[in-house]
Amino acid sequence: MSSRNKVGRKGGLLVNSLAICWVFPVYWMLNTALKPRKDVMSATPKFFPSPPSFDNFRTALTQTNFAEDLRNSVIVVGATVLIALALGLFAAAALTRFKFRGRRTIMISVLIVQMVPPSALLIPTFLVFNKIGLLGTYLGLILAYLALVLPFSIWVMRGFFLAVPVEVEEAGRLDGASQWQILTKILFPLVAPGAVATSIFTFITAWNDYLIAYTFMQDQSRYTLPVWLASFSTPDKGTDFAGQMAASVLFSLPVVIFFLFLQRRLVSGMSAGAVKG
Repeated sequence: MSSRNKVGRKGGLLVNSLAICWVFPVYWMLNTALKPRKDVMSATPKFFPSPPSFDNFRTALTQTNFAEDLRNSVIVVGATVLIALALGLFAAAALTRFKFRGRRTIMISVLIVQMVPPSALLIPTFLVFNKIGLLGTYLGLILAYLALVLPFSIWVMRGFFLAVPVEVEEAGRLDGASQWQILTKILFPLVAPGAVATSIFTFITAWNDYLIAYTFMQDQSRYTLPVWLASFSTPDKGTDFAGQMAASVLFSLPVVIFFLFLQRRLVSGMSAGAVKG
């Protein structure tokens, strides 16, 4: 066996080992969610649910505020993704295609804000929102998420805009296109893969957040799904492991669906960009 094949074999073994480490927790979550409750706390681990039971899913769906909290998450996360995408696109286009006073300062500010941990901004934001009456509102939570994800979105989108040659824009201008047409019909389609990647990051960040949602949404009827997921573990009753694993599967499904939905567009956008390049 040649040295190249040996290296390839070792590399494949390493990748497969890592894949097992990544996939096993997900498998165990699904396995626990499908187990009968008497088997969940058994001293002898069972690697397959026998027989599979959907009682844990039924409990998670009927005995909690799943539908209400799902609606809250969809409203807040959906608005955050759309606004962050629109603002990120236009802000990144302005920072890369136009020269204006303070542009360098803005770029440095965007970079610095990314380095600040979200927990450090939690108390000042809480005090400001409490002063202006945004605590407990959808708008307040959306603004808090935008403050969290927008700097990263702008920075990522800026990289994609810089990768587009200026000659492409100048060719559009020679053909008589206006600045708006150059942005919407030439530049935005070319940076579509970056927009998709930014949307995925924004969605996952806002969808998984617990700390900000729990702190800002003090009314239980406005809780989002991460707070709902934490309700399966209480100091007085302990942790409902079976219900929590079933709830975790339900919680993860929208993320998987969203990622699969956009993944096709991410790949097709990259292919289109390669052809145009």
